[in-house]
Amino acid sequence: MTRGGHVLLTASLVLFSVAGAAAQAPSYHLAKSVVLGSPERWDYVIYDKTGNRVFVAHGDRVASGAVLGQVEGIPGGTHGTVAVNGKGYTDDGETGQAIVFDLKTFKVTKRIKAQDDADGIAVDPISGHVFVIEGDSKSISVIDPKSDQVIDTIQTGGGLEAAVSGGNGKLYVNGSEKKEMIRIDTASNKVDAHWPIPDCTSPHGLAIDTEAHRLFVSCVNKVMTIVNADNGAVVATVPIGQGTDSAAFDPKRKLAFSSNGADGTISVIREVNPQTFVPAGEIKTQVTGRTMDIDPATGRLFVAAADIDPNAPVPPGKNGRPGRPKPLPGTLKLLMFDPAQ
Repeated sequence: MTRGGHVLLTASLVLFSVAGAAAQAPSYHLAKSVVLGSPERWDYVIYDKTGNRVFVAHGDRVASGAVLGQVEGIPGGTHGTVAVNGKGYTDDGETGQAIVFDLKTFKVTKRIKAQDDADGIAVDPISGHVFVIEGDSKSISVIDPKSDQVIDTIQTGGGLEAAVSGGNGKLYVNGSEKKEMIRIDTASNKVDAHWPIPDCTSPHGLAIDTEAHRLFVSCVNKVMTIVNADNGAVVATVPIGQGTDSAAFDPKRKLAFSSNGADGTISVIREVNPQTFVPAGEIKTQVTGRTMDIDPATGRLFVAAADIDPNAPVPPGKNGRPGRPKPLPGTLKLLMFDPAQ
């Protein structure tokens, strides 16, 4: 993920249902667009179901929205966000800090020393702990929200990306450096599995179907790898678009998604059953729309994207990822896509 700050937005609720054969493409439409403006750096988009809000990592701040407010004073750039026990948690990647903020006033209340390249954040509902994923440091800082102190640091042995809780006392983390899925036992804060996913170059996005025990890993080599969350077996590999940085799963409609910034699309994958996964079309978004999340109750998809400068050269990519075009100043927005009713 890139270094960014955050914006938080309210989300309207729209219900829908998907019908038809497994290969039929679901229909989505752009329901709303909220202007976020400058700065031009952004990262994770996180939907908070407890407050019906969306956090967007946005330069040096977290913003909240329609727009509700901004969490400012994070000069090193913020990334992931979670809400726990009435408090928000984000990070400052360059200073290696976890940032605690008030969910009502959006004021920073505490800065907790973590490790360099603090990036993604996940909360485990079983232990109640917050896990800060430190990509380049190859570590995970474990924070107890009761004390807002780091109670453990987990060494993983390789560079990291996104993480997701299984709701079963396990945390799953993309091992981007070594093409692997890493499983953490949240009771002992120990790595209890390294599962290879060799056909997945630089795993980035990560989502889970907790009912079927399936992990959805979006890979920069234009595939989504579906992994058995119990034993690490690769169940399927399905093509997706270029420039993925996030994945999501709709538990009601059994659809997995990959947001693809280079293509300006969301790839849709249908879970026919826990062993069968098929491409189900694309949702047209906007070039640069690489990060996303979902409201699982309604199926609404949230994508952060900006207009691009047509006159600026696109820098070369690295580590298998395409170069990112230069965004036009002040054009960052949150796009909300609803499924057809």
